[in-house]
Amino acid sequence: MTSYLRHWIAASLVIIALGQSTFADDDLRAPRVPPAIQVPAGNTPFLVGQAVGTQNYVCLPSASGFSWTLFGPQATLFFTFKISNSEIQQQITTHFLSANPDENGMPRPTWQSSFDTSAVWGRSMASSMDSNFVAPGAIPWLLLQVVGTERGPAGGDFLTQTTFIHRLNTSRGMAPSTGCSQSTNVGATALVPYTADYFFYKAGR
Repeated sequence: MTSYLRHWIAASLVIIALGQSTFADDDLRAPRVPPAIQVPAGNTPFLVGQAVGTQNYVCLPSASGFSWTLFGPQATLFFTFKISNSEIQQQITTHFLSANPDENGMPRPTWQSSFDTSAVWGRSMASSMDSNFVAPGAIPWLLLQVVGTERGPAGGDFLTQTTFIHRLNTSRGMAPSTGCSQSTNVGATALVPYTADYFFYKAGR
């Protein structure tokens, strides 16, 4: 079997799995989260992806001198499923910062489907550093509300049903503690590795 054929079979199985997940919400339970970032009632999870990537910072002047400033994530989200005794990971979305067309180009965190290129833009509503949930040294858990959607060029709309997004189970990703303390550091960048789980919600059951 060629690597192309194996990839095609894997991708086809993921599409089937994703299609089932949109209709079988009972199979995906809402995660336990701190009260501060609870999703509003009437929304249920339909998709979860495991992200691997970087949180990207640039050194800029600030009121206190100089500080690392987040200029966006760059990550890939994977869906993990089992076939026999094997676990297979398939890319499902990319995650980055881009201009939201529904807010006159306001830069927002973006998720774009790797299958139909539909996309959503999120606005952070609340965050939590509750030590009962968030690992030491990890970026906060977040609740984001979708504030923009766009179909793919062929009409794909899988992600456009999203209403809210959770960023959970984070590791690493915090800004560096050094390297941004003087004028010569301005413009320096730091791409800090991180992982997280992203839960996507839709309205209704």
